[in-house]
Amino acid sequence: MKLSDFKYPLPRNLIAKHPAKPRDAARLMVLNRADESISEKRFSELPDFFTKGDCLVVNETKVFSARLFGKKEKTNAKIEVFLLRELNHDESIWDVIVDPARKVRIGNKIYFDDGKIWCEVIDNTTSRGRTVRFNYKNDLFKIIEKIGMTPLPYYIKREAVEDDKESYQTVYAKNIGSVAAPTAGLHFTKRLLSAIEKKGVKIAPVTLHLGLGSFRAVEVEDLSKHKMDSEYYEIPQSTADIVNKTIDSKGRVFVVGTSTTRALESSVMTTGHLKANRGWTDKFIFPPYDFKIVDQLITNFHMPESTLLMLSCAFGGRDFIMKSYKKAIKEKWRFYSYGDGMLIR
Repeated sequence: MKLSDFKYPLPRNLIAKHPAKPRDAARLMVLNRADESISEKRFSELPDFFTKGDCLVVNETKVFSARLFGKKEKTNAKIEVFLLRELNHDESIWDVIVDPARKVRIGNKIYFDDGKIWCEVIDNTTSRGRTVRFNYKNDLFKIIEKIGMTPLPYYIKREAVEDDKESYQTVYAKNIGSVAAPTAGLHFTKRLLSAIEKKGVKIAPVTLHLGLGSFRAVEVEDLSKHKMDSEYYEIPQSTADIVNKTIDSKGRVFVVGTSTTRALESSVMTTGHLKANRGWTDKFIFPPYDFKIVDQLITNFHMPESTLLMLSCAFGGRDFIMKSYKKAIKEKWRFYSYGDGMLIR
């Protein structure tokens, strides 16, 4: 497989700028791998596809308000500081991206919230990347939620509003640390989750904190040469127990999203069972790939040439997935983070 195998033209008017209301009112394209049939449902009809003994694995990561706007010392130049991840909690040291980068050098200080909060640049990492140390040593996340903005993806061509703090977050978000939402999960409501549980389905949580690697362009035609960004994940023992019991009893493992899939497939035992684990994964899944844990994948419509699309193609088959995308474009489905959903069976 080559990078160009995952290219397709998308009219900009099909990129969803706002979520469906209610969340589960989004359309759901159902792809059956056995006979390559495609049908249309509403996401609210998802419980119909479950039977007793199945399990549903979700990503409980929580998005934080990662976009900060401050002023550079002395010049008062406006600087955007996009927080990527916390490197040292005690010292409040963070990995960030700054814009405009040419104005930000080691030793510079950037002030936020009328000067109450500031950070000092202590290292350069990439052309736009910096390492900074904040003056606030307590729980910086509380401050970030007050002064930061929701980090909507760049392709949503509008500024974030207050509603996005709730909309760009799953209803089961719990563990703060992502700069991007696990978007397949945005379609779920508490009512929908309750309906799934009533079918005799166990819901099993994992955590994988998404970084900007989800949106970073693949720059090599030979996919075997692409390197994924490392992302932190945790699989609790209780989740491993639920998934393994499902496997052993011949139930089906439904997985919500590519991030959840990567966490699961990063922690497979030689027996084909799931191992409780925590750590960093840079697992890159593209065709061909033999999935060990995932039986059914719930996902969204992804960007051309993205690693998320490649994972979907690895699961559903490249030609079948691209055929479904062509159909979605013709029928004007809504794409990307706030767009419609897909169930690959």
